[in-house]
Amino acid sequence: MIIAVDGPTASGKGTIARGLAAHFELPHLDTGLLYRAVGRQVALNGGDPDDAADALAACGFNDALLAHPELRSEATGALASRVSVHPAVRAALYARQRAFAMQPGGSVLDGRDIGTVIAPEAAVKLFVTASVAARAQRRFAEMVAHGRDVTLAAIEADLAARDARDSGRAEAPLRAADDAMMLDNSALNAGQSVAAAIAAVERALRG
Repeated sequence: MIIAVDGPTASGKGTIARGLAAHFELPHLDTGLLYRAVGRQVALNGGDPDDAADALAACGFNDALLAHPELRSEATGALASRVSVHPAVRAALYARQRAFAMQPGGSVLDGRDIGTVIAPEAAVKLFVTASVAARAQRRFAEMVAHGRDVTLAAIEADLAARDARDSGRAEAPLRAADDAMMLDNSALNAGQSVAAAIAAVERALRG
């Protein structure tokens, strides 16, 4: 059983995907980390994330980079959004994601194009969303808790810019699959969001 969880930045899709993986005892892949690793590697290489060749060269990142805490920063998230517009980068990371999705026993993947591109045959597809204001508030609290010097206004502006970039790109834009179940968790906390997702998946599996 493949469960695809898509949605915009800071929608809570990662938390939901981890909760689903734990509940259904399935392996989980945060595909956004792959793009964050590429973005971070471009920066380490001194390259330009808007340059397709520089972004493609960074796809050869060492797997150890996936555990680096800097991958969770707002700066790296912005870089990930920029490198993800390049078709060559998406093609380079496709096989890695596809292999994870198709492993025996099933999987849970979260990202922006899981239900539409990576695993369109997924048994269950969720599209998680929330208002920009709600997402900005969550990300702001998270960053403050980690000692980051950020402002709510800056985070809200960054999220809006990422949404426009991710939804407007020509290659695998952020959008809900036609058969995806929508989950707006603007008014839900993490626990409530996971519970709602589990209930939605169980309903889908019952047909």
